[in-house]
Amino acid sequence: MIEHAEINSELIPILDQVSDPEIPVLTILDMGVIRYAKIIGDKEVLVKITPTYSGCPAMDVIGDDITKAFNEAGYKAKVELVLSPAWTTDWITERGRTALEKYGIAAPLDAEADKAALLGDAKIVKCTLCGSTNTKLVSQFGSTACKALFQCEDCKEPFDYFKCLK
Repeated sequence: MIEHAEINSELIPILDQVSDPEIPVLTILDMGVIRYAKIIGDKEVLVKITPTYSGCPAMDVIGDDITKAFNEAGYKAKVELVLSPAWTTDWITERGRTALEKYGIAAPLDAEADKAALLGDAKIVKCTLCGSTNTKLVSQFGSTACKALFQCEDCKEPFDYFKCLK
């Protein structure tokens, strides 16, 4: 299911109940922050998570939410933070990218396109409301550090763009 992670298949339904606290339409599986989830003993699990960026304030909440979800399912969970390899937006699932767009956040482009969009060299970030690429960068920082604020020049709506991180 997730190429960069090692996850026991029976744990996926539990992990899929845990939402990203900053983008609640995404699960932590959609975000790709789960690196490892295995049963290590009788009703004990070890879950390793990688932050989307260094110092991400959501990681403590995610760890608590994972522990709670596993407790409710009858497991005792140990959650560890893993910093290497670093998280990349490539780990966001297709389901996650679709959910971002429906929620009003443009999904990350590839690294080269991202740079062109953030430097104002190309109008390629698609408006999440009307689908136009006639958009402009308003601010390199949106509602969180991992997003930039854009505005559609056609429908005039502002929207966040999730920056590419590699």
